[in-house]
Amino acid sequence: MSEKILHINSDEFESIVTKSDIPVIVDFYSEDCAPCEVLAPIYEKMAEKYGGHIKFVKILRQANRNFAKSLNVSSSPTVLFYKNGKEVGTRLNGFMNKPQVRQAIEEILGDVIPKEDMKRVDCDVLILGAGAAGLSAAIYASRANMNTVIIDESVPGGQTASTYHVANYPGTPGVVRGKEIINNMREQAKSFRARIDDLKEIAQVNLNDKIKYVRTEDTEYYAKALIIASGAKPRALPAEQADEFKGRGVHYCATCDGSMYQDRKIVVVGGGNSAVEEAVFLTKFASHVTIIHQFDNFQASKTAQEEAFKNPKIDIIWDSEVRKVNGQGHALTSVVIENLKTKELSEVPTEGAFVYIGTEPMSKMYEGQLEIDKWGYIVAAEDTKTSIDGVFAAGDIRTKLIRQVVTAASDGAIAGIMAERYVVSNKS
Repeated sequence: MSEKILHINSDEFESIVTKSDIPVIVDFYSEDCAPCEVLAPIYEKMAEKYGGHIKFVKILRQANRNFAKSLNVSSSPTVLFYKNGKEVGTRLNGFMNKPQVRQAIEEILGDVIPKEDMKRVDCDVLILGAGAAGLSAAIYASRANMNTVIIDESVPGGQTASTYHVANYPGTPGVVRGKEIINNMREQAKSFRARIDDLKEIAQVNLNDKIKYVRTEDTEYYAKALIIASGAKPRALPAEQADEFKGRGVHYCATCDGSMYQDRKIVVVGGGNSAVEEAVFLTKFASHVTIIHQFDNFQASKTAQEEAFKNPKIDIIWDSEVRKVNGQGHALTSVVIENLKTKELSEVPTEGAFVYIGTEPMSKMYEGQLEIDKWGYIVAAEDTKTSIDGVFAAGDIRTKLIRQVVTAASDGAIAGIMAERYVVSNKS
């Protein structure tokens, strides 16, 4: 734990926060809180970098509940910024990534931003992304005695880690938390001496030279072979004001943010496996869940549908899409939906909306260098080879028919083997 982070209670808030002579960032967190666990290492990394310019404070919300409510903090984590004794900037809550936290801090600091000393790392195989595909690739490449490094912009896990339960992964008891699969993969990769550099923001990629180059905020990486396993991110809800309420009522991860909605009414948007399975999961917290789907039938598996249909906390609105998100301050109040058959608009009261309408590949950084199809996926066959020698693509980011945890792991295994063969062949 960083020594630059102060753990305080409500009695100390005035002396440490509002009377501070430098800006302050305050994290209201809870125990047994998935998004709090994701934020913790980001918070520590930011404290090490910016600790001389902004004060980092953490308050356990469960032990200071009344004080948190007095500040209109009702969920964990919630991050507030203070300057000259007053709250400034934009609050952050729910699941957060490193760029989001860094940008918020730098907005408060302005030009007072410390410079980074650049380091250099040379390796045989560099893997971009530490999800199921990236970690699987690392296991195979490092076990083949390749000097293997993984870079991830967040903590290891990708979409798999935020999946509450995976019911079809081979070799498991039937249902296992995605986080358990990732933890096992990460430890296995580390046991073969793979290096994992997490919380790195990639600024530049050059794939065309024989030695591949990647630059982050503080490190330059040079690799003989590169595996892109950056995965995909949830597709944003295309509704008015949806962006403004992201993290403040509109969410894309039930495991991360579901606990914020204890005994509240929420909606789930979508009708595939993710939407239906997560709707069932959210009934552990919410008093009622309404699924809003654009068709008159689900695209989810029969098992997932049966679970949803028999759950008394779930009802369904068919043939409809969300057109607008309504709210006041930091709270969502309703969504406006359109019936696609009648074109009628109606308002559905809700305190939270969880969106599962597909994903989009994280491939923008590779445009102009690699062949990418019209949907944004990197063109790569089953051997994971891309249009550039020595560059491979694995997992949800590549062109393929089936995107599951097991197929991502399979891709990773193939990419790790192919990268090792490429490095060895170039040596000889």
